[in-house]
Amino acid sequence: MNPPPIARRPNPIATLHRLARRPVEREACEFCSLSLPPSHRHLVEVAAHRIVCACDACALRFDNVIGRWKLIPRDSRRIDSFRMTDAQWESLSLPIGLAFFSLSTATGKVTAMYPSPAGATESLVPLSNWAALVEQNVALAQMQPDVEALLVNRLKERREYFLAAIDTCYELVGIVRLHWRGFSGGDRVWDELDRFFERLRGSASPQLEVSRAGEVAHA
Repeated sequence: MNPPPIARRPNPIATLHRLARRPVEREACEFCSLSLPPSHRHLVEVAAHRIVCACDACALRFDNVIGRWKLIPRDSRRIDSFRMTDAQWESLSLPIGLAFFSLSTATGKVTAMYPSPAGATESLVPLSNWAALVEQNVALAQMQPDVEALLVNRLKERREYFLAAIDTCYELVGIVRLHWRGFSGGDRVWDELDRFFERLRGSASPQLEVSRAGEVAHA
């Protein structure tokens, strides 16, 4: 009877060389399959709330077009002098001082999404609560349904408010999901959140302010 063959241990160096030869997966345009650079445009499928990648040529076909797809804007804007009391925030019953609020044209409802280790968690916002915020902050009337959101940062005693592109908000969700460790998240996730908002502050423009006449003014 022949002895069983001796199993060969995998060569770790050979494995690394094999992985290095594999082509790096790159994102492709949802519409024409063109390979995309790291920085590219996104669209949202309105009914399904699905975000897809697009090349510039395909993305611009949907600019200012009403239909199945909406082009997500590139820029986020900071809202100065935003009015929201601690009591109003607490009435939303969100477990973390970080959330974004968006209006869906498909449902006509406003939802609050907050990042968690499992991804984005949804909480329905009573329309009366949202109407009160809009009445106090006329800039919210400029928020584009489906593709923009009110992004609220109340972490570490901060009070920051942005009209942010919806893909930027989901980038925030991805940061929390990727870096959260243990019960409290660990130092890494809080450092990454600090870096995210530092970048957002640097790029968010123009600022939005509410004028004395109650109109939106661009600083």
